Amino acid sequence: MQPNPEEEGTVKCADLIAPEGYGEIIGGSERINDLELLEARINEHGLDPAAYTYYTDLRKYGSVPHSGFGLGLERTVAWLSGVEHVRETSPFPRLLNRLYP
Repeated sequence: MQPNPEEEGTVKCADLIAPEGYGEIIGGSERINDLELLEARINEHGLDPAAYTYYTDLRKYGSVPHSGFGLGLERTVAWLSGVEHVRETSPFPRLLNRLYP
C-alpha cells in the first residue's frame, strides 16, 4: 500500500467494518506505484523478489497512482439480511462433511 505522506507510519487505505460482529465487508487501498519503494518493501518483509517479478514488471516502465477495493459479497449479504453465519449466504459453504464445492 502507498505510504501516507501526511502521517508517517500509516498507509492510504480504508476498511468498512459492519457492526454486530460481521467484520470487514469492504477493503480498499492505493497501491505503491514507485518501483524502488515496492522493491524495498518486498525486501523489508523478507519476500522472494522472483515471486513478484510479474508485479514489479508492471511498475518498471512507469505507473500512475491507482486504487481499488474488494467487496465481500457473502459478508455484506449476511449483514444486510441479518443471518447468523456467513456460510448461510455462500453458494458453496465449507462444512465438516463437504470441504470442496
